Amino acid sequence: MLFKQQHLAGIKTGDITLAFRKWKKPTVKRGSLLKTAIGQIEIGAIEEVDIASISALEAQMAGFNSLDQLLRLLQKVNEGSIYKIGLAYHSPDPRVELRSKEELTNEEFHQLKKKLERLDQYSKTGAWTREVLESIRQNPKLKAADLAVLLSKEKDWLKINIRKLKNLGLTISHNPGYEISPLGKAFLEMF
Repeated sequence: MLFKQQHLAGIKTGDITLAFRKWKKPTVKRGSLLKTAIGQIEIGAIEEVDIASISALEAQMAGFNSLDQLLRLLQKVNEGSIYKIGLAYHSPDPRVELRSKEELTNEEFHQLKKKLERLDQYSKTGAWTREVLESIRQNPKLKAADLAVLLSKEKDWLKINIRKLKNLGLTISHNPGYEISPLGKAFLEMF
């Protein structure tokens, strides 16, 4: 579930407490936490609603200037049902503290290495983690599309997999591109 930066800011302040999506089936569950640029967002109640039942107040609670603006956005998606999703800011992103770590114990190194080996093992394209990490280290803040060309990978594949590295605290996302985190540097030095 993606949010525009302006909506993330409103969620963090508590001004935005709802989201509306048109899905074939919900892609989030009540009580789950989403990692975003502002930290973790908790998903509240999820309710299938009729488009005619959405009020102007609910559109405002979802961060829209008008009900019409929200309805136009929902009508851009051809198939699916409309869901009203409760939202609340939960906590800072735990990856921020993790990626700031500058030293690893041998045990921490081996745990991280095992996780990367598992990513490589279950990849349909074979081992990729070290190559991607090294490419990011050598080309900081290179746009995803350019990094994908450099690695001979599809951009979407690359972005999904870099997100896996980010979840382990090894990379930092920028606009544009990525860089190796202090934790990632410490890991690569031990590799």
